Parts: sequence; structure tokens; C-alpha cells
Amino acid sequence: MTGPGRTHRLPRAAAVPAPATLPPRGLPGLDPAFSRLVEVAESGAATPTTRIWHLLDNAARLAELGVTPVGTVLCVHGNPTWSYLWREFVAKATDAAAAGHAAWRVIAVDQLEMGFSERSGTVRPLARRVADLGDLTETLGLTGPVVTFGHDWGGVVSLGWAVDHPGLLAAVMLLNTAVHQPEDSPIPAPLRLALAGPVLAAATVTTPAFLETTLALAHPPLPAAVKRAYRAPYRGAARRGGIGAFVADIPVDFAHESAAELDRIAGGVCELRVPALMLWGPRDPVFSDRYLDDLIARLPHADVHRYEGAGHLVAEDVDYALAALTWLGETPVVEPAPVVEPVPVVEPVPVVEPVETEPAVVEPAPTPPAPTAAQPAWAANPHHPLWHYLDELRESDETALVDMSPPGGGGPRVVSWRMLSRQVRRLAAGLDLIGVRAGDRVSLLVPPGADLTAVLYACLRIGAIVVVADAGLGLRGLTRAVRGAHPDHVIGATPGLIAARALGWPGQKISVARLPRPLHRALDVSFTLGELLSLGAAQELPAPPAPGDTAAVLFTSGSTGPAKGVVYTHAQLAAVAHALHAQYGVGLGTGLVAGFAPFALLGPALGARSVTPDMDVTSPKTLTATAVAAAVAAIDATVVFLSPAALANVVATETALTPADHRALAGVRSFLSAGAPVAEPLLAGAARLMPQASAHTPYGMTEGLLMTDITLEGIRDAAPTSLADLAGPGGVCVGRPAATTRIRISALDADGAATGELSDAAGVTGEIVVSAPHTLDHYSRLWLTDRAARRGAVAGERWHRSGDVGHFDSAGRLWIEGRLPHVIATATGVLTPVGPEQRIEGVAEIARAAVVGVGPAGTQQPVAVVETLPPAHRVALATPGLAAMVRDAAGLPLAAVLVVPRLPTDIRHNSKIDRSRLSRWAETVLSGGRMTRP
Repeated sequence: MTGPGRTHRLPRAAAVPAPATLPPRGLPGLDPAFSRLVEVAESGAATPTTRIWHLLDNAARLAELGVTPVGTVLCVHGNPTWSYLWREFVAKATDAAAAGHAAWRVIAVDQLEMGFSERSGTVRPLARRVADLGDLTETLGLTGPVVTFGHDWGGVVSLGWAVDHPGLLAAVMLLNTAVHQPEDSPIPAPLRLALAGPVLAAATVTTPAFLETTLALAHPPLPAAVKRAYRAPYRGAARRGGIGAFVADIPVDFAHESAAELDRIAGGVCELRVPALMLWGPRDPVFSDRYLDDLIARLPHADVHRYEGAGHLVAEDVDYALAALTWLGETPVVEPAPVVEPVPVVEPVPVVEPVETEPAVVEPAPTPPAPTAAQPAWAANPHHPLWHYLDELRESDETALVDMSPPGGGGPRVVSWRMLSRQVRRLAAGLDLIGVRAGDRVSLLVPPGADLTAVLYACLRIGAIVVVADAGLGLRGLTRAVRGAHPDHVIGATPGLIAARALGWPGQKISVARLPRPLHRALDVSFTLGELLSLGAAQELPAPPAPGDTAAVLFTSGSTGPAKGVVYTHAQLAAVAHALHAQYGVGLGTGLVAGFAPFALLGPALGARSVTPDMDVTSPKTLTATAVAAAVAAIDATVVFLSPAALANVVATETALTPADHRALAGVRSFLSAGAPVAEPLLAGAARLMPQASAHTPYGMTEGLLMTDITLEGIRDAAPTSLADLAGPGGVCVGRPAATTRIRISALDADGAATGELSDAAGVTGEIVVSAPHTLDHYSRLWLTDRAARRGAVAGERWHRSGDVGHFDSAGRLWIEGRLPHVIATATGVLTPVGPEQRIEGVAEIARAAVVGVGPAGTQQPVAVVETLPPAHRVALATPGLAAMVRDAAGLPLAAVLVVPRLPTDIRHNSKIDRSRLSRWAETVLSGGRMTRP
């Protein structure tokens, strides 16, 4: 039973007093010099009482160094760990001070009854623990600025101290923790089990089961010596009473004696206006992402980084200490904010590197022409709302979009501007009526088509943030993306809703279609789109969002690591549409065939009629030439956009085209293919199908959908014409910067890092850095990633590190040579992969090639991995003859040539080779491992 004055029954051994002691020497990573014992008077005691605390404190070492601390970081562990959790942070903070950086005093406590602090033999509920920490800091004479740093239930205790000491508080930092249990959700299963009657004592005190379960949550597993260190203060039931008491103090209902204190702290956190940092491990069975979402709602200005793959013991899984010290060094936290009424909301000020006063650029953005009748009304004002044409054309019966393969089958579904506008308005009003608010995240698990378009614009209109992670990520990637975004609502077709239910994706569920009642209940569906249309028929729309409000989180393909959520504001999405118009003239009245979902969704914003061809969006290679021709004919399209993987199959199936199909394709005036490098023969094949079209291959990324552009003629003009050209770095020519884009290069150093000054000099290989009005705002809940992706900025603009490597030629054209992580750092210099791969693919027997590095950076050896013609049936070393031809073509000393049946590629594009995976595989194979497929 729990309640005021009551606790779960624990063994008598749990209440055995014991004095505080110093930890044993020899614990890995823990410097005994940091340990000290402190006698503290306990406040509120009926008789004068003192308690002895053990804590880690680097103050003496800082004094030896002769440095004055800029502030104190107060670290509080949770259950069942101890101050050992913070050993890396104490050590690295001290090392940083010794190296001349800001000196932070770090105090990492062992809470009473825990670690090597005193076992008082008394119950210490949450309010007492918060008071205990206040007693300690008063005894230590802390005067501020103080930054709290908490993990697990130590996060709650540290936040309680923060709420109670506003005059000392400068910032808060958190690892996985929680301050509120949602009323509609049970407490985490591991804690429910531990709290279950007789299980509590057996799991937490009598046996070390709770401790061992916690230690097993590390990713990768903890070394045996580190596990022994965590166990050191908890050997024997008499030493584990605090573990059981901590679990028993979890408020499972409103009657629990600690429930009121937890609510007080949770409410107080909402009033904190100091900078905040949250470093989170999403693979946590206790403090899952729903608790992170709650904390972000309470501290919306916080910087957040989710470490994909890390879990509850995030302090052991990743280098959290370096991240926290970096944040402290870049965030103005050294002076606590004065306590005044009312307290203003202070947004954290980003710290960025300066750029040159007169930056060199490849091509300045031209002054936009004055709008004409053929231009979108916002051509001179990119902040015009995305739904402008839905309002302007709300009475038009002209075609807005065509769905070539609507749900339920049947012929193409034609949607007029009148119908689309009405559907969007009604859906928007219906969503608002059921509680979808501005700032809510809405995950869209709907296939491209009319339904997705209507839902997306409805969400945008009311200020909800759309979360788009396409099915091409695969089930595992989708799960990671959806959980990471932690949507408040999920709108999905039946397959998406089934996956959401089976995999526990968060959010209120809304079904695209009406479902049989048993399935409706099983999938926990709250509403259908049909019901929302009815609800919103007579409702007024709320005020529209502002241009600077967040509009969307678009997930990357995952081809270069876990998919990342890319955040766009309304102004930035409008700028994407503006960039497409400025570069290609897509606008009012244009017919657009989009085999790539993002561009189909932009059709209404451009005033263009759009169509998505009949294809499986999870497999671009399913698109056929006849399907493209049918889509073109459906809307008299003049612009076609396809991914390279889709284009390859379109060209491969051209023999199935009828004379009518050819006539339809002859009406196309512009053709675009982007998402991965497009070879000249493939683009030429598409040009044969659309003979009147200007063939383009734009270069871009999810973070910036249109950065450069080149035509087929431009590719041919840039083709190597001499042996000297062939011997150069090579790569794929992607043309010149788009109309609203600026591009620079940061040269690579000997280790393959992009450390050079930003420049437009020709012939310099380095990382490609871009700036445009339509690049991302930031990455969602990836503070470290976003920080690393910024390369200098001035007010109002961002320079984004693309992660791609390339160079400019003397004509100002940009060439892509590969990805930064795929640069090979050899003993004689750095190599980029694309140029050698292109030369190898010139060998008649080779279909595709990848060049990767094996061995340690600085002495890496290049290895070629190839697909052959005809395809090989198994993995093997290339025959001597083939290896000799490949080496001769590559023009560099290859350590080995490996033949595989198929190179691994990403899911979305089916064309981006996973060179990082290949590198690891090749190193294993060449080190004597099995010849398995990569």
C-alpha cells in the first residue's frame, strides 16, 4: 500500500544504519582524489541531527591549478546508481580547466541511503531528498551560478533544488528522467513489476535484481570492471535499503505521499527561464520518449539531443560529458538570471562562428523579377502562405491534382481546385474541433495522392506541424523516425495504423478510411477523415500560423545513417516553392508529374496541377514508362520529376510505350531527376522519351531540396576530353548554384576533415557548404548534429554543411566527389571515391563499383567492390585478369578488388551505395572473415 505516511514494506535489513565511507581505490575511471566526506546538518529535524555525505568534488584540484571556477555543476544520480555515474564529467571538466578552458567546479553527490553516503535508517521521501540536497549546498556555501545535472530520479531531485533556488540557478541539464506521469498511461513496466507487492523487497533489497537489471540496460554492455564499480556500495541487503526505498517512493497514484511534491516540482519546472539541455537515450524501457516530450513541453526553449541507439544509461552509452561541456562553453549560463516579477521568457541565444565580412560566393542570387500574370503571386514575397492558391482558386473547377491509383482501385481520381480547397478547409476545421492545435505534431502515414495532399495542407493551415517519414525508410526506419518525432496525432491509411498499433507508436490515431468496427477498435482509432469533414463543415478556421512558425519535420532517407528529422518553418517551405519557380518556371497552370513525393505535395503551393504516377512508393524501381506517359496525359503535363532509381526502370521499359504514349511524352517541356547522381547515358535515355524536354538533374538534399542545376547539354559540355581530365579528382558535375542559392567549399586536411576557410576557388576538394532561404531551420531533437552542421552564420542566414565532398571547376560548375565520411585518408593524402568509381565503371565487365577505405585513418588502403556483367552469384576476389583491368582503370593502388552479386543501397532511392557498410564489410573479409554478402 502507498499513501501519506505509508510505504511499501521492506525487509528489516533495509533500515540498518551505517556510516558514510570513501569508495575503495582502483575503481575504473574514478580518481580517489575527487572523493570527500561532508557533514551536513539536517533541516527540519526534531533534534539536532547531522548526516555524512560522500561526494565527488574537483574544487581542490582547481585550487591546485590556480583557477577560479566560473560556476558549479551540481550532479545528482538516480536509482540504483551513485556518483560514479558522473566520473567522466568530473574528470573532463577538470581536464578542460587545466587546458585553459572555462573552469567548472563539479560536485557529484551520493544521495543519503545511496552510494557511499550515510545509511540513516530512515525513510526519505521526495520532499526530504530535495531538502537534503538544499542542506548540502548550504553547508558547502554555494553562491552560484549553479547548473544542475540530473539523471533518473536524480533528475527530479535536481529540478526540485532548481525550483527552490532561483537566485543561484544558472541552467539545468538532464539525462533520461521524468517529472510527470501522464494520467492516461501506466508507469513503465519494469517499475510496475518492481512495485508489485512482495516483489519490491525481493527485487530491490533482498537480491540485487533491480541493480543488475539496470546495469544490463547499457548499449553496448558495460565492461565487467565497471559493473563491479557500480555494485561496490550495494553489496549485501543491508546496503541496498535505499534502492528499495527509492522505488517505493515512486508516486503510483495521487494519494502517495510524494505525489504532491512531484506535482510541485513539475509545475515549477514550467516557470524556469534559464537555459536547458537534455541529452537522451531513446532505448530506455523506463523513461521513454513520452517523458522527453513532457519535459520539452515544460522547457520549450531547451536544447535537446537524442542519441539514437543509447538507452537508460546514456551516461555510459555515449560521450555525454563532452556534449555537456561543449554546451556550457557555448551557452550564456555563467550568471544566474535575476529574480524579478514578472519573469520574461528568455530564448537561448545561439552561439555561431563568424564568417568573412565579404564572403566569396560562386554566384550571387539575382534580384527576383517583378511578378507577372504567369508568376505565383508570392514570387516577390516568398513568405506568401502555402495555401494561397487553395484560397484564390476555391471557386475554380480546373484540375488541381490527379490520383492515378486511388485507394480502393478504380480509374484515376480527378480533384478540382474547388473540391481540394473545400476538403482542406473542412479537414482543417475538423482537426481544430477535435483538439489538434498549432504546434502539435501530426505524423502522416498516408501514401502520396489526394488524401495526403488534403491532410497535409489542412494541418499546415491550422499551424500543426506535419511529420513526414516515407515508407521507403522501411518498418524499422519508420519506427525510429515516428518515435523520435513523438507525434501528438497520427493520420494513416490502414497499413500505417496497423504498424503504429503493433509497434506502439505514440499519438491519437485518425484513419483515412472508414474501418469495420472491430478493426476500428483494435487500431485504437479516434476519428476518420470522413468524420472530420462532417465535423468541420460549418466551423470557422483558427488564425493562420506565422511565417516563422514550424511547419514540418521531414525525415532524411537514412542512406547516411539513422534518418534525421529536418525542421522547416512556413517561410522556408514557401521559399522551396519559390526556388522551384525561379529555376524552372513551375507555377500557375503548370502540369507537374511528380514521381518523388515532396514535389507532388508542393504542387498546390505553386498553383500547379499535379499527378503522382501509378507506382509503389516504397520501391521507386516499380515505376514504368507507360505509367509516366499515362500520368503526363492525365493533366497535359509539361514538367516531369522522377528519382534516378525510378528513371532507370522507366528507360528500361520504354519498349512498352504505344504511339499515344509517345505523343503524350512529346508534350513535356522540362524533365528533372534528382536524389542521387544521374549518369549521362541515363539522362540521355530519358531525353529520347521526352524529345522536346530540357533535361535537368538538380542537386539537393532533404535539408535543401534545390541547390544546383545542370542540363543534359551541360553534362556533355563538362565531360572529360583529355587524359589530364581523366586523371583529376573526377566526380559528378551538378552544375551551377540555383537562382536563390550560394555555395562554398571548405578544403579537406590530411585526415579528411573539412577545416579550410569557405571559398569558391576552383580545383579545391572539400566539403560543400550551402546557404539559401529554403534550407532547413534545424534538425529535430539533434542539438549536436545541428551544431556540427552549421558552418558560420550571420543574422538571418544559415550556412549548412552538406556532408558532401566536391570541387568547383574553372567554369564555376560544382562536382560531387562523394560523402565526407567516405573520404579515404591514406598515407599519401586523401582520396574521394566517385572519380575512381566512374573510371572503374568504364570497364566493360563492370556494372557498378564502390571504392572504400580499410584500415586506420591516415594509413587507409583503397579497395574496390564491384558488381559484374553478368552478375556474380557469390562473393569472391576478382580474377587476376579482372583485377588488373580494374586497377588500371582506377588509376590508384588498390589493395584488393572484391566481386559481389549486389552492392548495398538505401531503401528510398535504391541507388545510394552504403560505402560505410561496405568499408566495414571489406575490412572484415580481408582480415580473414567469412565471404558473406555485404
